[in-house]
Amino acid sequence: MTGKELSFGYFLVPNAADPLLETAREVERLELEFVGIQDHPYQRRFVDTFALMSAVLATTTSLRIFPDVACVPLRPAAVLAKTAASLDVLSGGRFELGLGAGAFWDAIDGYGGTRRAPGEALDQLAEAIEVIRLVWSGERNLRFEGTYYHLRGVHSGPLPVHAIQIWIGAVGPRALRQTGRLADGWVPSIRGDALGRLAESNARVDDGAVAAGRDPSTVRRIFNIHGTVTDGPSEGFLHGPVDRWVDELAMLATEYRADTLLFWPSAGDEREQLRRFAEDVVPATRRQLAS
Repeated sequence: MTGKELSFGYFLVPNAADPLLETAREVERLELEFVGIQDHPYQRRFVDTFALMSAVLATTTSLRIFPDVACVPLRPAAVLAKTAASLDVLSGGRFELGLGAGAFWDAIDGYGGTRRAPGEALDQLAEAIEVIRLVWSGERNLRFEGTYYHLRGVHSGPLPVHAIQIWIGAVGPRALRQTGRLADGWVPSIRGDALGRLAESNARVDDGAVAAGRDPSTVRRIFNIHGTVTDGPSEGFLHGPVDRWVDELAMLATEYRADTLLFWPSAGDEREQLRRFAEDVVPATRRQLAS
């Protein structure tokens, strides 16, 4: 892993009371590459993630955007594929698709989704991926009959203008192996307590890829990194001064194969945290990796 190969971005919480578009433009001004936006449609304080992504893409020119990750139980697969392709077309190829099997099932059920057992939710996610890729195929008269979805004589289009990648947010053993089997990338959220499980989780993604005849190195690692840049001594992983952040991010890249790191401030003034991450942490991390 070299400094050039590592990408950086920002994890944007879609709180309606926050200056969301201003923040996204600031991320672009600071020359970060990605914005990831969590998707919880049932959260009353949040604007809709896909509406926000459309607005962000319309008011920026270089940022790459993805849902971090889309709630599959509340977003029908074929319509989700159409929306993703449309955002990619309208932005000139700056959209990727993050997907999740679902969590917070009481909220999903309350918002009209179907409550699933964990295994069912993963089966639904696998079907959703198959449907999405069919809708992006460019083929006509698409047909699919599954347990959770069907396509009956539909035509794909508009087509994405670049090969949209599908990234999965996964935690459990089966979900991790499924990610390696089906996805273009894995999107975990990394806090101090997640670090101890990271090697094992990475290995499970690799196992899924190998079992499917895929090269594990082709599955991207996109990590949401939740922490605070401080001026004092380190108080633990991702909570300390710039030099500790640099060492820890370089470790995520070299030991755990992260290729994209999205900063998610856990405390402090979010705008100032974003500035410090982009201006102090990112350049120093690139220099350390390059050396």
